Amino acid sequence: MATDLAPGGTCAVPIGDHAHVLLAHGGGGRLTNQLIDGLFLPAFGNPSSHAHHDGAHLNLGGARLAFSTDSYVVRPMFFPGGDIGTLAINGTVNDLAMCGARPQFLSVGFVIEEGLPMDSLRRIVSSMQAAALAAGVTIVTGDTKVVDRGKGDGVYVNTAGVGLIEYDGLIAPASVQRGDVVLLSGDIGRHGMAVMAAREGLQFESDIESDCAPLVEPVLELIESGVTIHCLRDLTRGGVASATVEIAESTGLHIRMNEHAIPIREDVRGACEILGFDPLYVANEGRFIAFVPEAEVGRALDILRRCPVSREAVAIGAVLETQGGLVTLKSRIGATRVVDMLSGEQLPRIC
Repeated sequence: MATDLAPGGTCAVPIGDHAHVLLAHGGGGRLTNQLIDGLFLPAFGNPSSHAHHDGAHLNLGGARLAFSTDSYVVRPMFFPGGDIGTLAINGTVNDLAMCGARPQFLSVGFVIEEGLPMDSLRRIVSSMQAAALAAGVTIVTGDTKVVDRGKGDGVYVNTAGVGLIEYDGLIAPASVQRGDVVLLSGDIGRHGMAVMAAREGLQFESDIESDCAPLVEPVLELIESGVTIHCLRDLTRGGVASATVEIAESTGLHIRMNEHAIPIREDVRGACEILGFDPLYVANEGRFIAFVPEAEVGRALDILRRCPVSREAVAIGAVLETQGGLVTLKSRIGATRVVDMLSGEQLPRIC
């Protein structure tokens, strides 16, 4: 049994020998986490044993599977670099990859508002077809519902996916250790700014396109090369800040990041400054962080940089022994500040 009851990442909660309840935990901010911990986990799982992660780990007949589901309500449906269709495929594919799994099969559910132009629906379906082909997954089942005009904002999409776990160990926040180094697969903030610009009709000096992309290739390259991986997390809703805070809080460890090491394009940085956003909290749909032992950093970066989607991978921080359960950021001028999770969403309806 699995269910994804809120946007963002997911956490797996043991409920039996072979299954987990799958609950979204990430990216929406502190209030979302309080909703999960205060309502959903007590009702559907065992809060004392939950392990925040991007998907459930299942053992079926000896096969190790990852299972994840997510719903997509992005506004507008079409934005530079993608649309709700590409987002729905890549989002679930990436959640499976973060579990160390090779994605295999997806389901698709549509909630369509009465009056949605067929050309728009065809365009979305075509995008999903292309994204599934690029990610190497097959869409095997689905569902369609229609709601009254004015009640659905065009279309909402849900995707659920199953993948085969190919990593021998456990890739999860619980595996993070003191001394691990935090690797980032590339520049941050482009997806959120691309959607925001399309939503508000903003014009910037240069075109900012979403980074929406499948992350399967770099993850599988790391696994097949024998790199030790303790944790992976894609940087969707809430960005790199919320992702690291969630991991620090769930492990009780201290993560220190270096601001100068985090790549942010100048046009994205400028757009964030104009709009009053912190790029550390801006959503990404083609970026992830990896926690690996210090001895593996050089080899891991070499592997990541061979893949187009992660060719700008860098080390941005480390897990320390002191001051557990928090994230700190060393600024460009040498000052240190605590990074916290936002109480709400900086950018709603972003995925």
